[in-house]
Order: sequence, then C-alpha cells, then structure tokens
Amino acid sequence: MSSLINDLQEKKNFLFEFENITVRILEYLPNVLSEYKEKNGYYIHSSLIAGTTKYIRPINQRLFIYSSEAFRSKLTDFQMITERLKIRHDDWSDREKELIDSVLYTIQQSIGAGFDLLANPNSARKHVGNRFEELIKAFFTEIGIANKKTVLQIPYKTDEGEKTYKCENDLILSPYPIVKSTSKHLDEHEIVVSVKTTSKDRMGKMFIDKILLERFVNHDQKVIGIFLNDVQRKENDNISFTLVSGLFMVYSNFLTELEGIYYLDPPPNAHKEPFNKYLKPFSELVTRDIWNLLSS
Repeated sequence: MSSLINDLQEKKNFLFEFENITVRILEYLPNVLSEYKEKNGYYIHSSLIAGTTKYIRPINQRLFIYSSEAFRSKLTDFQMITERLKIRHDDWSDREKELIDSVLYTIQQSIGAGFDLLANPNSARKHVGNRFEELIKAFFTEIGIANKKTVLQIPYKTDEGEKTYKCENDLILSPYPIVKSTSKHLDEHEIVVSVKTTSKDRMGKMFIDKILLERFVNHDQKVIGIFLNDVQRKENDNISFTLVSGLFMVYSNFLTELEGIYYLDPPPNAHKEPFNKYLKPFSELVTRDIWNLLSS
C-alpha cells in the first residue's frame, strides 16, 4: 500500500477509491490531532508534532463523520441511495438527503485535512481542488449520468491572425448515454458545470462564462455551479464566510441568471431569502433538480 500522502496525490476515478482513502484518513486523524476550538458550528483542529503546530480547515461538525466505523456504517446506506438515484423519483427523506451531503462532505474534507497535515500548502491547494472535481465526476458516473470534461475552443480575430480562447468546462452533464458536446459545440440539452471547492474569486467568472458560451454557440446554455463550501479559517481560532451574497444577486439581476448553485456545506446566507431560491444543498440537485434540468 502506498503512503498516505502519495495516495492523496493520486488521481481518483471511482467512488470506491474515495471511500477507501477516507477510511485511511479517519483512522489517521485521531493519532495526530491535539485539540480543537469550536466557532459557529465549526471545529478548528490543530496538530502539534515535533514542536510544530498545524491547523486543518474548518470542519462542519453537523456534516463531518469523525469515526471510521461510523463512516463505514453510513456507506452502506449511501451506496443504497446511489442505486436509487439512478431511477427518477421524488420520494426522498431529509435524512437521506443529509446523508448524501454528509458522506461526500466527509470524503472531501478528510482529503483536505490530510493535505493540511502532510503537504506544503501551496502544492496542496491544487491537489485538493482536483480531488473535488474528481469526486463530483465519480459521483455522477456512479448514479448513471453521462459526463465528461471539455475545453471549448472559441476562435477570435486579432491583428496577428485568428487565435483561440480555451474555455475550460469542469464538467458536462448529459441526458444522453454519451455526452454530445465537443470542443467546438455545446449541446443545448446538456449542463455546463463549474466544480470548485469555494466560490471565492470564482463566482463572477461563472456568469461571464455563461454569457460568453451562449453568444458563441448561439443558443441558451444551462450552467450550474457546485461548491464544497464558502468558509475559511481566520487566524487560529476563528472562521469567516467568503460568499459575497450581494454581488451574487447583482450578477443574477444585471448579467444573467444561472440555473443553480449547489453546496455540500451551504453558507448561512444560502438559507435566507432571496438567496435560498438560487443557493441549495448538493443533495437537492441530485435528488430533484438534475432531472428537471436534463429534461428541459
């Protein structure tokens, strides 16, 4: 078996790979975490090893499954849910929805915590983002929704001749057995997805990309965002929320309207009017909204 840090750095293609590494990390954390502080429902854990203190990202105590045994147990129900998600229906309990968010949140935050403790912060940041994209892709593959990553090639003219702008789409979700969108064309029935760990410094780009894509392909294009959370550690004992909700509403009202923004760990404003019309838990996407989006 490879070392934990090597396992963390390796690309993941399947949901079971994420489940396996999460168990490894959950078994590792109790041996290295020294203490924690609680702030607004989040734990800020620290690890003191060889005189050096390291902090891990804020953990939502409601969503995170700390015990490896509890995680294994919940995986049984989670795997049954993924089977049911392959068939469209609306009979989902709040407990089932929360389990979807909780298991996926635990997987991603375990990976983030592992990198916080074992890797250089600068190199870890890209790996954590890549693992999140891979996790969301693996989940949609698991529930039978065709998907792939695309780079749309948009030509434009300059004094030096024609050049190409590469518009990278993290994920395309499709109602068809195979994704029809290509590097030169987006199918109007498919969904362009931006998958990021946080909306910080990225929310505006989603609105601009939607406008740009629609003008290039000459039809309406469905665009959604999937985020892990919008919370970060502030100093050593506090947190701050990074969603600029007012700017989000300005973009929605004066630029264009996205088809939805989904979080595994929604920020507090996501539960308030009028933001709760646009910002929803990820479980709402996969239990209900995805079918409406793919059939329209």
